Amino acid sequence: MRNAMTVDVEDYYQVSAFESAVSRSEWDDMPCRVEANVDRILALFDTAGIKATFFTLGCVASKHPEMVRRIVAQGHELASHGWSHVRVTQQARSEFGADIRRTKATLEEIGGCAVQGYRAASYSIGGANLWALDELADAGYRYSSSIVPIRHDLYGMPEAPRFPFAAAEGRLLEIPVSTVTLAGRNFSCGGGGWFRLYPYALSRWCLRRINEVEGESGIFYFHPWEIDPAQPRIAGSSARARFRHYLNLHRMESRLKQLLSDFTWDRVDRVYPVDAGAVA
Repeated sequence: MRNAMTVDVEDYYQVSAFESAVSRSEWDDMPCRVEANVDRILALFDTAGIKATFFTLGCVASKHPEMVRRIVAQGHELASHGWSHVRVTQQARSEFGADIRRTKATLEEIGGCAVQGYRAASYSIGGANLWALDELADAGYRYSSSIVPIRHDLYGMPEAPRFPFAAAEGRLLEIPVSTVTLAGRNFSCGGGGWFRLYPYALSRWCLRRINEVEGESGIFYFHPWEIDPAQPRIAGSSARARFRHYLNLHRMESRLKQLLSDFTWDRVDRVYPVDAGAVA
C-alpha cells in the first residue's frame, strides 16, 4: 500500500501561529532557513528512495527559484500552497482566485512543469467556504488537500469524508489529511504537530490501521522548519502557539526517518487519481 508524502514549503516565521508576532512587512528581514532545510529533506528522501509532493508558497519560490528547480529535477511533484500563507478564511473569493492563479503561474514558470495540486494555508477550507474548491477547479487545479475532517480550534471540518472525494461538481479531487476514528470521533494522524505530539508507535499504528484494516492510502505532511530545532525563537507569540510550534522538534528528524522506512511513500499525483470523476 502506497501512501502520499507531502511537504508544506514555508519558513519558520511564516506560519499562522506567529502571524500576530511577525508581520509580513518583517519577512524580508528575518533569517531565512527554508532552503537549507528543504535541501536536507531532499537528501533524506534520496537516501530513502522516495518521491514526494512539495506544496510550495509562491513568495518562497520566487525568492528561491533554484531550490524549486532542485525539487523538480529530483523527481518530486511541485504543488501550490498559495502565495504568502494567507488563510482562505481571511480572503474574499476574488482575492483567493487571484492568489491561486498567481501562485500556479509562478510555480509553473520557475519549475517548468504543470502544477495540479493545492493545499490551503492552515487547512483553512471548510464548511463555510467550500466555494474555494470551485475556484481551484476554475483556475485549472485538479486536486486539493486542504480539509482535515476533525474538530479543532483553528481549522477542521469534522463532517467531511475521511478519504478522497469529488468536489466542485466532479472537477476537483479533495484529499483530506489522514485521520482515524476512535470512539466515534476523528483524530488526526497525518503529520505536523500531531506527529511530534504522539509517541511514534501510535502514529505508526494509526497509519497501519488505515492501510491494513481500512484498505486505504494515507497522506502525511510536515514542514521544513520541523526538522530544524536550532531555528530562531519568535518572541511575542502566545504560550499555546509556542508549545505547538516548538514541541519535540529535536525528535522530528529521527521519527521521520523511521516513518520513511516503515511505510511505502510516493507523490500525491501517483498515489491518488487526479481525475475527480474516478472517485465514487
